[in-house]
Amino acid sequence: MENIKNILLTTLTIVMFSIMASSSAFAQQSGIKRTELQRYDISAKGRETIQVRIDFEPGAAFGEHSHPGEELIYVLEGSLEYIVEGKPPVTLNAGDVLFIPAGTVHAARNNGKSTGVELATYIVEKGKPVLVMKH
Repeated sequence: MENIKNILLTTLTIVMFSIMASSSAFAQQSGIKRTELQRYDISAKGRETIQVRIDFEPGAAFGEHSHPGEELIYVLEGSLEYIVEGKPPVTLNAGDVLFIPAGTVHAARNNGKSTGVELATYIVEKGKPVLVMKH
């Protein structure tokens, strides 16, 4: 019985550290505020959708990263520059959209003088970290 308790405790500890590690990828970067709006399983087996509002203060940047699924971006306010692997940088204004394929390295920056805001919708593999920073 004691052995089963130790195994369960070890398993729980590993799960908690995994959750903390994946959450740290979403940790706030200076000048960037991420607000998760909703998260739901979808009909595609093993996938979930997550919507996040991301506010970029003037001059704030989110470094190179990727996702284990697709990202759909809708710029709500301001102007944001996106650098997507293999493509020239693009600046999007409020009302513009961008699709980023699964696993594609990309980055975002607010080069404007006012806050830039995007709505990011992720369709990702459930159980994987939603965001993987490039080292």
